[in-house]
Amino acid sequence: MSETGLDSGTPDVIGTWRLVKGTSTDADGKPMRPGFGGDQAIGRLVLRGDGRMMASIIDSRAEIPEGDRREYSAYCGAYTFDGKTLITKVDASADPARVGTDQVRDVSFADGLMILRPPLRPYNGGPPEARTLYWTKISDI
Repeated sequence: MSETGLDSGTPDVIGTWRLVKGTSTDADGKPMRPGFGGDQAIGRLVLRGDGRMMASIIDSRAEIPEGDRREYSAYCGAYTFDGKTLITKVDASADPARVGTDQVRDVSFADGLMILRPPLRPYNGGPPEARTLYWTKISDI
């Protein structure tokens, strides 16, 4: 078992990942408008073999509609991954409230993508959302 908590039967998450798409549903599972500008989101996730990670996602739309807010999320820290759950102990973040927290993501794999699901929570003062983020590996580091 490595420092990241991986064993030989665990999918290889180490590398650099590009956000492909995101989806959002409400607490009842009904579709909502995706966060981070939907298909205009840009995201990178780096998971290193030494157990350090960084994630950054931004709404890259050129114009933000009236009433919307540009979303941005970035954090880093030490992580563990057991094949189903990615847990990051955040030590730096664009949102100071995240520092010192554990960011927990359910992880699955399908069609060559790594799928991360944060817990249901409100975003930007809105109602709780269940977001799903789909990532494709773009390099082994």
